[in-house]
Amino acid sequence: MNDKNNDKSLLEEFQIAGNGLLDRRLFLKRGLQLSAISTLASSTALANDETSDAISSRQPWMNQPGKPFSLYGQPSAYEDRVVRFPTQNELVPGNGVSWTPLHLMEGTITPNGLHYERHHNGVPQIDPKQHKLLMHGLVKRDLFFSIDDLLRYPMQSKICFIECGGNSNAGWNKQPSRSEAGYFNGMASNSEWTGVPLSVLLDETGIKKQAKWIIAEGADAFAMQMSIPIEKAMDDAFLALYQNGERIRPENGYPLRLIVPGYEGVLNVKWLRRLKLSNRPIMARNETSKYTELLPSGKARQFTFFIEAKSLITSPSAHMLLSKPGYYQITGLAWSGRGKITKVEVSADAGASWAEAELQGPVLDRAFTRFRLPWHWNGNVAVLKSRATDETGYVQPERSELIKQRGRKGFFHYNAITNWQVDKDGFVSHVYDKQDNETPNTDISIDSGWD
Repeated sequence: MNDKNNDKSLLEEFQIAGNGLLDRRLFLKRGLQLSAISTLASSTALANDETSDAISSRQPWMNQPGKPFSLYGQPSAYEDRVVRFPTQNELVPGNGVSWTPLHLMEGTITPNGLHYERHHNGVPQIDPKQHKLLMHGLVKRDLFFSIDDLLRYPMQSKICFIECGGNSNAGWNKQPSRSEAGYFNGMASNSEWTGVPLSVLLDETGIKKQAKWIIAEGADAFAMQMSIPIEKAMDDAFLALYQNGERIRPENGYPLRLIVPGYEGVLNVKWLRRLKLSNRPIMARNETSKYTELLPSGKARQFTFFIEAKSLITSPSAHMLLSKPGYYQITGLAWSGRGKITKVEVSADAGASWAEAELQGPVLDRAFTRFRLPWHWNGNVAVLKSRATDETGYVQPERSELIKQRGRKGFFHYNAITNWQVDKDGFVSHVYDKQDNETPNTDISIDSGWD
């Protein structure tokens, strides 16, 4: 049987949704021969003499000693494209964003040097010996904590994502984004954070009955202030000193960052210097004119807090090129501020049919979850989508549904399904559904059968 017949037989046996989506356990099936999926690889068959030559030949780096030990490891020079993508305000250089390149990464943990940044007035260079945390307000005793004090407390670790409330906001635009997946969805990162439970310190200060909110303030030149309900502070918020096993880096909040699992990024205040207990929110700029949205009903959506369930296919994704028809792995990330991801479904025919993807374990609470699904691309136009469901039963919405719920006067909290169109030449781009009726997309013709 030739390779084309092998591929056709395999597709007929394992296809579970339209346009070539295959059983997520395909590569685990007993007895599946590698020859049946030979199109996955670009290997070259060698003759015996060529194999011998390959074994005996030595590349230049095998003929001389390598570099000596280093004090701090750096990525390979050949991976110099895997970097954050900064954008900033020309008038205020310290105000801007740098995006995590999600489309160039694998697994779920974001390296410290690639964690997204959102700064309002630059990154302060704080001497930890001079930095202190003040806790005051509606407490029984005001207390100062030095960094050395905090390092003596018992700590906890939690792997969790942080996502800016403004992430993916290009999705509100009437034209699809022309950027790579990570460069308009990459204000989201996932780390192991380690520090002191906030409840421990609140117990030391003593909380007065009137206290309903905690006002967190950063030590940067912007002096960010944000309000957090006391219930959340006593539940699982903590003061992080470490990120992925090392001390937090300056751009990520050194020497002390508030971590509020599942809440939007602006509440995870960096360079934390003050926590004031109050009977009301502070109603600062970033919880009134920002991060608040006017709904179609005329009411304002304020104090959103939780990040809703979201998923994103990172490969194939915008600007990537599929070299030829055949088998590919669809992979991406899903996350929810309300708990664990329970399911991610993928469509290759613009949502006409869906298949459940494999979730890479461990699936953690309020953390990135990697999903994977095998796909056979037949060389025709395809539109790839993913949608996440979390443990509350919430299902990630289509863009048209989200706009219907929220209207067009918002800027934040965009979590709609993202569409990637694979053209006949294999080039991938961001598109909207036809029913959105906002952009003159070329007609998308989907062939869900075998070609």
